[in-house]
Amino acid sequence: GWVPVYLMFLYTGKGYMICSFRSSVCQALVLEIGETVQILEKTEGKSSSYVHLKKSTVSNRGLCETVVPLEDPIITETTSTLQEWGVLWKQLYVKHKVDLFHKLRHVMNELIDLRRQLIQGHLAQDQTREIKRHITVRLDWGNEHLGLDLVPRKEFEMVDQDHISVSELYKLCSSSVRSQGDNMRQRHGDGCHVPVQHHLFINLKSFTYNTISEDADVFFSLYDTRDNKQISEKFMVRLNKNGGPKNPEKVDRLCALFTDLSSKDLKRDLYIVTHVIRTGRMLLNDSKKGLPHVQYRRPYGCAVLAMSDVFHTITDLKEEKDFVLKVYTCNNENEWFQIHENIIRKSSTKYSAPSTNYGLIISLQLLRGELDQIRRENQAVFSRALAITRKLGFPDVIMPGDTRNDLYLTLERGDFERGGKSVQKNIEVTVYVLYADGDTLKDCISLGSGEPNTSEHRSFVLYHNNSPRWSEMIKLPIPIDRFRGSHLRFEFRHCSTKDKGEKKLFGFAFTPLMREDGTTLSDESHELYVYKCDENTTFSNQGLYLSMPCCKEDFNSCPNLPSTLPFQRNPKETFWVSTQLCSTKLTQNVDLLALLNWKAHPDKVLDILGQLRHINGEEIVKFLRDVLDTLFCLLDDNTDKYGPLVFQSLVFIINLLRDSRFYHFRPVMEAYIQNHFAGALAYKELIRCLKWYMDRSAEVVRQDHIQEAMRALEYLLKFIVQSRILYSRATCGMEEELFRASIQELFQSIRFVLSLDSRSSETLVFTQAALLNSFPDIFDELLQMFTVQEVAEYVRGTLGSMPSTVDIGQSMDVVKLQSIARTVESRLFFFPESRSILLPVVLHHIHLHLRQQRELLICSGILTSIFSIINTSAMESSVQEEVEMMVESLLDVLLQTLLSIMSKSQSLETARGQRCPQCTAEITGEYVSTLLSLLRQMTEVHFHHLLNNFHSKEELKEFLLKIFCVFRNLMKLTIFPRDWSVMRLLTSHVIVVTTQYLSPALHKNFSEADFDFKVWNSFFSLTVLYINQPSLQLEPLTQAKRKKVLDKYGDMRVMMAYELFSMWQKLGENKPHFIPGMMGPFLGVTLVPQSEVRNIMIPIFHDMMDWEQRQNGNFKLVEAELMDKLESMVSDGKGDGNHRELFGLLLLEKIEQETWRETGISFVTSVTRLMERLLDYRECMKGDEMENKKIGGSSNLMNFYKSEMNKEEMYIRYIHKLCDLHLQAEDYTESAFTLLLYWELLHWEDRPLREFLHYPTQSEWQRKEGLSRKVLHYFNKGKCWEYGISLCRELAFQYETLYDYQSLSWIRKMEAAYYDNIIEQQRIEPEFFRMGFYVCVCVCVSTQLSAYLAMFTLTRGLRPADLCGDPSVRHY
Repeated sequence: GWVPVYLMFLYTGKGYMICSFRSSVCQALVLEIGETVQILEKTEGKSSSYVHLKKSTVSNRGLCETVVPLEDPIITETTSTLQEWGVLWKQLYVKHKVDLFHKLRHVMNELIDLRRQLIQGHLAQDQTREIKRHITVRLDWGNEHLGLDLVPRKEFEMVDQDHISVSELYKLCSSSVRSQGDNMRQRHGDGCHVPVQHHLFINLKSFTYNTISEDADVFFSLYDTRDNKQISEKFMVRLNKNGGPKNPEKVDRLCALFTDLSSKDLKRDLYIVTHVIRTGRMLLNDSKKGLPHVQYRRPYGCAVLAMSDVFHTITDLKEEKDFVLKVYTCNNENEWFQIHENIIRKSSTKYSAPSTNYGLIISLQLLRGELDQIRRENQAVFSRALAITRKLGFPDVIMPGDTRNDLYLTLERGDFERGGKSVQKNIEVTVYVLYADGDTLKDCISLGSGEPNTSEHRSFVLYHNNSPRWSEMIKLPIPIDRFRGSHLRFEFRHCSTKDKGEKKLFGFAFTPLMREDGTTLSDESHELYVYKCDENTTFSNQGLYLSMPCCKEDFNSCPNLPSTLPFQRNPKETFWVSTQLCSTKLTQNVDLLALLNWKAHPDKVLDILGQLRHINGEEIVKFLRDVLDTLFCLLDDNTDKYGPLVFQSLVFIINLLRDSRFYHFRPVMEAYIQNHFAGALAYKELIRCLKWYMDRSAEVVRQDHIQEAMRALEYLLKFIVQSRILYSRATCGMEEELFRASIQELFQSIRFVLSLDSRSSETLVFTQAALLNSFPDIFDELLQMFTVQEVAEYVRGTLGSMPSTVDIGQSMDVVKLQSIARTVESRLFFFPESRSILLPVVLHHIHLHLRQQRELLICSGILTSIFSIINTSAMESSVQEEVEMMVESLLDVLLQTLLSIMSKSQSLETARGQRCPQCTAEITGEYVSTLLSLLRQMTEVHFHHLLNNFHSKEELKEFLLKIFCVFRNLMKLTIFPRDWSVMRLLTSHVIVVTTQYLSPALHKNFSEADFDFKVWNSFFSLTVLYINQPSLQLEPLTQAKRKKVLDKYGDMRVMMAYELFSMWQKLGENKPHFIPGMMGPFLGVTLVPQSEVRNIMIPIFHDMMDWEQRQNGNFKLVEAELMDKLESMVSDGKGDGNHRELFGLLLLEKIEQETWRETGISFVTSVTRLMERLLDYRECMKGDEMENKKIGGSSNLMNFYKSEMNKEEMYIRYIHKLCDLHLQAEDYTESAFTLLLYWELLHWEDRPLREFLHYPTQSEWQRKEGLSRKVLHYFNKGKCWEYGISLCRELAFQYETLYDYQSLSWIRKMEAAYYDNIIEQQRIEPEFFRMGFYVCVCVCVSTQLSAYLAMFTLTRGLRPADLCGDPSVRHY
């Protein structure tokens, strides 16, 4: 057979050149660029250069086939969207919407480029995902600004509404509105939120420092002014004397990334602090020539930049901006340690400002996300030898496998003697890291990221200062295996400025890195002893000084020191350093070490376990595996003695992993349980302790420890299950029944806790809440040991033990529903065999909540999950029984809930004059989608079973009234926004299908003798509203969208019209109940611009005429109702010439066979003529028509109502409309003559008149008097006083009859004034022209002109004969 292919015409270049296909062959297609065509057969030979072939698939095979290309759906969507936008884009130019025109053009070009990248396919998976994200953001932006429909998406692709439930579709639409992009569903319960990591990219572009002329080290760090401390490592750049990188390979690569900044860090008072240390002479103004043979590191300057300024400048993520930092020099080197603080505080007396052209130029960029993700998304940045600069200490999120062993050492300060010199010393400190064997550890000192490590560090020198304060930090990345036994040695040298420039050793200090108990140096400041030495001193035998105390604490711990020591300490000299350890392998905590080495002190185990919860969490997670091994080793050693404390410790550690900082260690815990846990007997004690805790919940007042155990339930079950698996493997399944019995008893304890009345105990509420929050997490563990049905039975019994809503408080009510929600979302609920067990109890709880109108949003979320699962399962297996359960339990209460919500929405809307508040609207949308999901799942079998299960017709009637009322409200209220076309069409489809299922029951139970007007009227009202709803009117849609809707659903108006006509025919003898009440609604349906709907509905009017003729011998009621409704509907813009012709044609055809044919034809003719004039009037009243055309149309219709229809009320209405038109044109005389037409219809009588138009309820005399005064006012304004005099006399006669002399006086004065005006006032003479039409054979006069003539003669009181004198003139 033929292979369908997809053909697309190529876009040959940028710009808007069109390369179309034109052929001289008359049978050839004329095709434009971008159009698609399905090729059924092609001839052999060379392919046409006009086309590009694509593989495709064909859906809806038959007459209306749809060809879909086999490509990424987002490419197809982009193509079709660009084609649709192209038409609208040109219209924007025509409508002068210039701004949107240019914006849309830019977005369309971006989409074309992104689409091209996707088609090429040379992208990594992450890049493809990012491009799809960019495409969807632009598509959604364009659709929103062009007023197009919202596109619900899932993972950047349009969803297929046939494959998801209506509730899920509603969620996707809502999430698309709230945020275009992230549609991830939030987990129920108190799941942990993982903090977002931030990173700061810094790039040193240049440093101009002409006054130095020496090499320099530039250090960048982040400083917190609130806590007065540095929070990051240093980024170091070595520069030569010319300001360029000392290493030529680092040109344009002087950049770093400050990592692991938290959101809390960004809210601090952060500054970027830059210190500049020069390397060269002791003094810059040294008069010696040439390079010095001794180099000194000397402080030079400092610069700062407030991060608040950075955040203010960089508004977009990933935006890179340049900043200039002025480098200030210190006035007094004694203040160097705090120069950055002085600059920040603007203590200008303590530093000197540079010249304006002097400083650092850096660029900054803010990044967000995990480091691996940043590395993938910014490969260009990381390819520039980027220096990773970490945060001091651990970040807020500690990642498993993040191995660190960094000791940060700060040279704080020192106090040294002058040593008999006349001036103070220039002291330099040299730092070494030495191992136990005396060897210096290579490359274990880092001055900052960006430069290689060194084996020694020489501090900068402060000139002539015996009490130097350096505050210089270095990092010591010492290997783990070398940490124990290593020590630091600090050598102090005086740097002479004499001719030789020698550096003379005069003392040293040292400190071990680990104490005797195995802990490292504590994070604090340490005062070290300074021992004397000289240049001849050698440190080849470090044991000589390691045996001596290094500090005061060390001295106090060594009481038996020898009297003579190898080195003498100078008691007047001290040296301070501070340390900060950031290690995942070493600890400073004595209690943790005691726990890990418990066998050395078995008598202290109970005390050690009691101290566990006081250990820092960072320390525990670093040694998580070792700590867990120790706990289970203790459990195996003595279960009775250590069991409860081990259980408490395990609960504490599990809950520690709930902290956001350690959340990423949960996989480490799970990996430990699966791969390293070896406690085969542990499950017995864990079950016993857990059950003991639960059983005591009714007795204990303080339940903190019980609540902690409940929160740890998930991982406790993981340990229990894995322990049982290990035991079963080792014993070939022994004690299986005992294990099952213990689990059964454990669940009995769970049910016991949940069944307790907690209304009088707040602590018990928290215990039950903790248990319910953790309960759904244990299902997966139980499935490893039990069958799906067994686990489902456990869960059903537990959920069934929870008290009803009336017996618990609101907070507990929420927790209960959240637990049910997570149960529904669990893997257990996806199994059909377990779902059949769990669904009844879940529906029971939801039913109770809906009955009491409590926690509606949570209930709707649960139902959304259920429908989503059932919809997915329906593709693989039958879900008929589950849907049946939901129908029986939910359908009626859902209808009742919706009616209640909608009534509240309507009352709020009425009270506030606007749409209902967001919360009410959200609940309404949730429950509408839930109801539609249920109805969509129902088949004919379900409807048959539902309708046959009502105990009485009264119950069936109540149900039908409810559902019809809900459907009507769906069309009357604004449930879904206008651009939610997908939801609106799907709603309409569900309604029409449901109506087709329900209508047979209506006919069967409420026809003939059992006829019920209320139900039938509700049905007809529903169908009329349905057909007239705006979302189903296809005519205003674009051709592409109209075709899409018709292919998907067909014309649903026609489907409902057939249903309406069918039910009307089934009414039989009961049709008169709806005559003439349904005339107006049915007429509105026939005015829908759809020919098939009109063909179906218009014959109903013949039926109504026939029935009234039978009953009354005429159809006056039908005629009157039809005339009244027709005028209002056509005025509202409904109807057209096609309807007028079809109405007359179809009814005349039906009437031909009737005995009352003549009156019927007369009626139809009158209606069609009225419709013709109404349409003409509507056309005339359009805003762009001339005033005389509007006046003529009004006059024409007004005379028609008077002469042909004898409709006095309508005649009066159009008198006032014509009067208003004259007033708008300031034709006051014409307005007066027009109102006189109504004045002539009134009499001087006391007959009461009802309220009408703008007239109040009053007597006929009063209305005619008021009308007379208004006419006189208009005659006066129009200076047509002659016509007002007769009216003055008429009023004077009436006042005189009633002895109303005050009014009589007023009217006589007005009459006198009119006479004066006639004599004194100047007026333009009116001119009249004879108008005629001269024809040879026939007369053809436009309707508009004839109408104008009629108005002309009528408003001036002229007769046609007054204008004629020639017999050839035709009069109007």
